[in-house]
Amino acid sequence: MDAQKIPATVITGFLGAGKTTLVRNLLATAEGKRIALIINEFGDLGVDGEVLAGCGDETCTEDDIVELTNGCICCTVADDFIPTITKLLESDRKPDHIVIETSGLALPQPLVAAFNWPQIREQVTVDGVVTVVDAAAVADGRFAHDHDAVQEQREADESLDHESPLEELFEDQITCADMIVLNKTDLILKEQLGGVEEAVRGATSRKVKLIHSAEAKAPSAEILLGLGVGSESDIDARKSHHELHHEDGHEHDHDEFESFVVEGGPIADINGFTQALSDLIATNDILRAKGFVEVAGKPMRLVVQAVGNRVNTYFDRAWGADETRSSRLVLIGLHGFDEGGSLDDARALLG
Repeated sequence: MDAQKIPATVITGFLGAGKTTLVRNLLATAEGKRIALIINEFGDLGVDGEVLAGCGDETCTEDDIVELTNGCICCTVADDFIPTITKLLESDRKPDHIVIETSGLALPQPLVAAFNWPQIREQVTVDGVVTVVDAAAVADGRFAHDHDAVQEQREADESLDHESPLEELFEDQITCADMIVLNKTDLILKEQLGGVEEAVRGATSRKVKLIHSAEAKAPSAEILLGLGVGSESDIDARKSHHELHHEDGHEHDHDEFESFVVEGGPIADINGFTQALSDLIATNDILRAKGFVEVAGKPMRLVVQAVGNRVNTYFDRAWGADETRSSRLVLIGLHGFDEGGSLDDARALLG
């Protein structure tokens, strides 16, 4: 990797894998490096950007954070990412390192390829692509890696595609990785770990470094930064399903997903709210819920992060004196997940 170029790290991973927690810890352990963050949020509310802006570290001031909320970064490279990275390079205070947290729905390949654009490649290089994987989700069989079984299902039911879009997305994120962070290993049994590793490694033909992580103990900047790969120069070896199937007319899109913002008032009981949200997710086609909640009688804002029926909450900072206290959640689910009244039930949780 050219030492004269600004290194950029791409953090990718499926919904709820733990990307934001990893980035927060990266910032906290950056040891004075000035890090610029580009965050690609899927949905109408930039929750992750607000979480990171409230971390209080010198390396993640609000001036160093850019949110791209116009859609999946892999689909808006020319319109959003290129102008954003160009603006960073034209700044008088250039960063020491750029960290890009993609949406959970993003293909990393088009983003990495964008670093070969003439106006970027002379000044920035991809230090490495870090893919965060939810070990507990893989252990639960969320992704089907048995292609023979998938083929049998397709032959038995002509209405099925040749492959699940979610599985393709998972495999594409693994294929593009230089390092895989197998996260939430504390949520699975030791005897399950080998099978999870095998499933993840089996998602790509490339040899990729794999490390373990518990959500409460994410890898530090020392581990994640400075890989020195120059991933953009190796992009042809990381082709996505979209690229491989392009001649067959397949197109990468997110029509199977929908995102809604639910707003409301304060909650009285955190445990009761957490259980009710978990039940709501478990009984509806909701992939992810995240946001902020006002707790009655509490001076601090409660952050909510949920994937599957696992709900995590923590207080991140005090409400500002001139800030309107409120509760806001982003719900991300499969297309049509509101048909059963999911949003009405979610609104009821927030009063």
